[in-house]
Amino acid sequence: MNEIDKAVTLLKSGEVVGMPTETVYGLAGAIDSDTGIHKIFSTKERPFFDPLIVHVADAQMAIPLVKKWPDLAQKLVEAFWPGPLTIVLPKSNKVSDLITSGLDSVGLRCPKHPVALELIKKAAVALAAPSANKFTKTSPTTKEHVEGEFGDKVFVLDGGACEVGIESTVLGIFENEIKIYRPGMISKEDIKKLLADDSIKIEYVESPVAPGQLEHHYMPNKPVVLAKEESHESSVSQWIVPSDPVVASRELYAKLREMDQETSEKIYIVLKDEFKVQDHWKGFLNRVSKAKSVDHYF
Repeated sequence: MNEIDKAVTLLKSGEVVGMPTETVYGLAGAIDSDTGIHKIFSTKERPFFDPLIVHVADAQMAIPLVKKWPDLAQKLVEAFWPGPLTIVLPKSNKVSDLITSGLDSVGLRCPKHPVALELIKKAAVALAAPSANKFTKTSPTTKEHVEGEFGDKVFVLDGGACEVGIESTVLGIFENEIKIYRPGMISKEDIKKLLADDSIKIEYVESPVAPGQLEHHYMPNKPVVLAKEESHESSVSQWIVPSDPVVASRELYAKLREMDQETSEKIYIVLKDEFKVQDHWKGFLNRVSKAKSVDHYF
């Protein structure tokens, strides 16, 4: 039995598995297994009020999970799926309230990772999968991160280091409006460019329909300071953020985990001031602002 077949067997028996995606590693359970969904929450020590994103192999797997599939949804997924985009739509009765934390909508995503796609296709069922870490802690971007979090309690498929490195953009689709609930690598400007339609309003709005909305999230054990300038204290581990948001996002969680293991007392993340006003930095800034303990930057 190969690794993916083993993972499928575990999923069908109500277990969870570590699944690589291009964003972060997920803790996956089959959506038709209440046992598996419960195990996601218990393994992560995640409260039931935080909804799970459902991962599908393609739009055809997604459509039965919602009440209606708007033209706008089709246009977005044709452009951005497979990829780091989650769309939120009113759910059908095929999605349990446990997955959506009692909300009447569900977030759907098709991951751009060959291992994740093969796993979903072989399981022949959509997979609910939040990040494979303890609740509010730093997300994992390698197999080793997941194993360090859960030990031998979770079987993890190896898909290498994650290419994107931060969680997906989450957005709600309405008749003539798109609400971005969680920024990610696909930005408001990317969506505007695709649609080229000024009659469709696009705005950033925080909402409980998207996971990761608590004030503090993605946090290492050490205090994190966001700063404009480097520190010269010997007690500080620091990272000068690269000027490319793609590179910065890919490295973020691995850097936080690496610095958390050093002998320093705190972590400095040094950011350029102009990042605050650039749309493609919103996903990165959202994550570091929730990971921080002290802020000398905003």
